[in-house]
Amino acid sequence: MKVLVIGGGAREHALCRSLSLDPHVTALHCAPGNAGIAEVAETHSVDARDGAAVTALALSLGADLVVVGPEAPLVAGVADVLRERGIPVFGPSAQAARLEGSKAFAKDVMAAAGVPTARSYVCTTPAEIDAALDAFGAPYVVKDDGLAAGKGVVVTSDLTAAREHALACDRVVIEEFLDGPEVSLFAVTDGETVLPLQPAQDFKRALDADEGPNTGGMGAYSPLPWADPKLVDEVLETVLQPTVDELRRRGTPFSGLLYAGLAITSRGVRVIEFNARFGDPETQVVLARLRTPLAGVLMNAATGELAAQTPLRWSDDAAVTVVVASHNYPGTPRTGDVVEGLADAAGVEDAYVLHAGTAHDAEGRVVSAGGRVLSVTATGTDLAAARARAYEAVSRIRLDGSHHRTDIAAKAAASA
Repeated sequence: MKVLVIGGGAREHALCRSLSLDPHVTALHCAPGNAGIAEVAETHSVDARDGAAVTALALSLGADLVVVGPEAPLVAGVADVLRERGIPVFGPSAQAARLEGSKAFAKDVMAAAGVPTARSYVCTTPAEIDAALDAFGAPYVVKDDGLAAGKGVVVTSDLTAAREHALACDRVVIEEFLDGPEVSLFAVTDGETVLPLQPAQDFKRALDADEGPNTGGMGAYSPLPWADPKLVDEVLETVLQPTVDELRRRGTPFSGLLYAGLAITSRGVRVIEFNARFGDPETQVVLARLRTPLAGVLMNAATGELAAQTPLRWSDDAAVTVVVASHNYPGTPRTGDVVEGLADAAGVEDAYVLHAGTAHDAEGRVVSAGGRVLSVTATGTDLAAARARAYEAVSRIRLDGSHHRTDIAAKAAASA
């Protein structure tokens, strides 16, 4: 099977790494890729959001399957153009991807499907914003309706900050605050059958102890030793399957990766948000534990054959990912700094480095090219062992001005 992965972050590096280990994959390509992905796949310079260009590349390569990684190409309709040319693609249509592209659309789908979520108001005027903020009170949860690269959500007890964020959005969803720990649960689906993966937890705040601004994610771990063993079955029954069924009923079936961001509240499981693709950095830890070859699973989803998929096999090991971010992330990050120590980091047992925002400079050195630069991932017999290896690998990397959280999976490891 020849596979083309679209995207250039750590999520795509994780996908490419898993696909490169799949004996059924005979050729692996990625567009545009990054410095790390280039070590396991042939990279191509293509605008990931240009459906015609992506399709032309897929045809020229004779790709049997295209896997669209990021949300922006999905919302832009890249998967639709590929499907029109008869190319199997893992990723939803533009219409179905509105589940991530519009918070208001997602709320409408959940209401119709009876999916438990936070009470909310969709606001477009200052008067509506003020009324919604007053109705819910602090802490305020304010979400840009559209795509914002994981940084469109503000959770704050500061009314002025909440109002400023809301006013900066064209359309905004203001909702009640959900208490309890958060869980990310991915599911592969062909629009009918829904196959959940193992849950993970990520860390959105930039600094230790969940301080600082929201980011695209500073680390993750799996499994969740504190979670109810029946959680996955419950979410499949109350959230994932009803959502897929409702989208099919509307004539816009969702085929690809459905990501449910969940809060385990005192009143039960509630959906915080949906994404229409693999999450980053949770993909890094989930795929680290998946033992079933990945390409066949994605192909079965792309071709409507998921009902025939054999049960997924998982490692009993734990996995931890720590994100190394560039200077000033999540503000305007500094780029072009040389990344050193990658070979040393890879020398740590059961650890490896996935590239997020990297490139090669004119001298062939790996340099930073984005806010989140690396996802350092490790596995171990338990979270404590995985965590120790991940942080040992991080300690061997040198990137001027970089920062990372030191508490990824610490609480879960201590309580396991």
